[in-house]
Amino acid sequence: MANVTVETDHLPGHSLEADRVPGHWLLARLGKTVLRPGGRQLTESLLAELDVAGSDDVLELAPGLGSTTELLLERAPASYTGVDRDPDAAARVGALANTANARVIQGTAAETGLGDGSVSVALGEAYLTMQPDRIKARILDELYRVLEPGGRVGLHEVLLVPDDIDSDTAEAVRGDLRSSIMVPICPATLAGWTAMVQAAGFHVDAVHTAPLHLLEPRRLVADEGVRGAARFVGRVMRDRMARRRVLAMRSAMRSHSGSLSAFVLTATKPRPSDRTEADPVGVGSGS
Repeated sequence: MANVTVETDHLPGHSLEADRVPGHWLLARLGKTVLRPGGRQLTESLLAELDVAGSDDVLELAPGLGSTTELLLERAPASYTGVDRDPDAAARVGALANTANARVIQGTAAETGLGDGSVSVALGEAYLTMQPDRIKARILDELYRVLEPGGRVGLHEVLLVPDDIDSDTAEAVRGDLRSSIMVPICPATLAGWTAMVQAAGFHVDAVHTAPLHLLEPRRLVADEGVRGAARFVGRVMRDRMARRRVLAMRSAMRSHSGSLSAFVLTATKPRPSDRTEADPVGVGSGS
């Protein structure tokens, strides 16, 4: 994955104290460049499944720090559009996507402003998890609208496991993640995610999973490299308030490790001639 340099003065929430900034932007402030639930490995799995080529028009929702944006642009698609509602994030990634066929616009994932059938690939990472189910449904409907028939959609999100997790446990997991990360995180089970994607009209093609080890030492090194991981840990140790937040986030993930996972899902918008049958789901795993 590309080595994204983090300029903390230009990050969303840069003026907020460490005890108030959303958790993902705090991690970025401390130097973490890979903020996706399943890390580098699942992002690479997602891009492999989507198989972006030079003929594709690509839409990326909430590109964040732009690490996946750089990987997409390396594939030289016909066009790239990023959509982010945060002006600082949009400006940051816009500077990366500074080519004739690439742009980043400020807008919402549920109302991109793009034309019907105007893109062939759409993806979002660690974004739908932070939305309530009714907004997830609106975003998926929007992705269906802007994708051309036969177009591919990819998601990289947080998963509740197993599918029959009881409601009290699920709500306890959501509550602990919300209080530590300080965003309205709302993960679903694989059955729930799949049902939402299918309800929007997509055919699910593949699913890959990995542990939610975002802040574990081995994942830090795998995602950031030895130097990057050491720099991140050093910054955490020097900032007492930030350290408290990071440890709380890691504690919430660890204490619910049996109920949490990361996953990517890819699906296709059917062509008019496609048969309307149950979607096959191919499940893979990683660490």
